[in-house]
Order: sequence, then C-alpha cells, then structure tokens
Amino acid sequence: MLEIPLVPSLWRFPAHPTSVRRARQAVAESLPDGLRPQLGDDLRLLTSELVTNAIRHGVCREDEDLIELVLWPADGHYWLAVSDPGTGKPVLAHPDANSENGRGLLLVDRLATAWAVRPRPMRGTSVVAGLPFCQDS
Repeated sequence: MLEIPLVPSLWRFPAHPTSVRRARQAVAESLPDGLRPQLGDDLRLLTSELVTNAIRHGVCREDEDLIELVLWPADGHYWLAVSDPGTGKPVLAHPDANSENGRGLLLVDRLATAWAVRPRPMRGTSVVAGLPFCQDS
C-alpha cells in the first residue's frame, strides 16, 4: 500500500513585525516531542530571519498583505518555506562590520543544508530552507 505523506503545517500571518514572534511560536509548538533541541532552536531562528525578511522586503501594504509559512518533514529534513507577495529576489549579502543589518541570509546560509528562492506560480516569492533531522557533529 502506498504510504501517505504527512500534511505540511501551514500558517498565514499579517505582514506586521509582531508576526515574527507568532510565527516562531507556531513552528515551536508544531515540532514533535523528543526533537533534537538544537534543531528546534535552529528552526526557530530560520523562521525569525525569513519572516522578518519577508515583512521588510516582500510586502507592499502591511495592512493587507499576508506572509505564508509552511513547515514539513521530508527526505530526512525539516523544510521551511516563507512566502510573500513581493517579486524581489533575496540576495546573499556580505555587509561590513559597521552595517546594522543585512546578515539574515548569511544566517540562513550557515544553518541550512540547502536553501533557495523560488517564484510562486501566481504572485510572490518563497524562500525554502532545509535542516537535517540528525547531524553528525
């Protein structure tokens, strides 16, 4: 018999800075008991960075736009996708020591086994990042 995959967790939040905390909390509450503590911490950090970037750079109208967050396990990883209605493509920057921001994707790049920016079929952009269930280190 064909194995039915798990249904991804899906949330939509207003494009408002208070949604960063709500998104991080939603991810934390959806994770199974017994998960490697560092993985939970890393998933919450990825959530914070990606949702913050989506709110800062991917929305036009804070009072109307929504940020979408999807979390699912597959292929030995937890995958996190954060989508916004914007058309811009996030770019990995290398800010100098005096810069006050611009390090979010550096964190994503350091933590995630793989990550990519994907256009959405109808409108917007998604950033998808994966963290392995187990880590040898």
